[in-house]
Amino acid sequence: MTPQRVTLITLGVADLARSRAFYAALGWHEHPRSQDAVVFYQIHGAVLGLFGLGPLAEDQGRADAKLGTGAMTLAQNFATEAEVDAAYQAALAAGATGLKAPEKVFWGGYSGYWADPDGHVWEVAMNPFWPLADDGSLTLPEAE
Repeated sequence: MTPQRVTLITLGVADLARSRAFYAALGWHEHPRSQDAVVFYQIHGAVLGLFGLGPLAEDQGRADAKLGTGAMTLAQNFATEAEVDAAYQAALAAGATGLKAPEKVFWGGYSGYWADPDGHVWEVAMNPFWPLADDGSLTLPEAE
């Protein structure tokens, strides 16, 4: 078993139909195993799920919990600044809230942030120190 991995990321959403429409507007395609109560998207070697906030809290065994958002960031890395700009604009066009327009950043890259309709924060970035594979996947380079 490989313990250092993530295979499924589930986002709690207030309105599943609204979130479904938002991710469709981003160009994401639902997996056929999606159901009325949960939506799945196959992503590079993992799955992103959308699940209602109440049902997610109940499934976690804490039905009365108030689940929050924004304390973590999901990120998409791109090969160029132009690709970052295009991804940011596509998210805004789909209905995302712009948090920080892409710009050159202190660590030497280029990044921006947007939030989906439930406040889940996404970063779009180009990191010149982390080259992407041809398929867009990221493997951190060895230390120098």
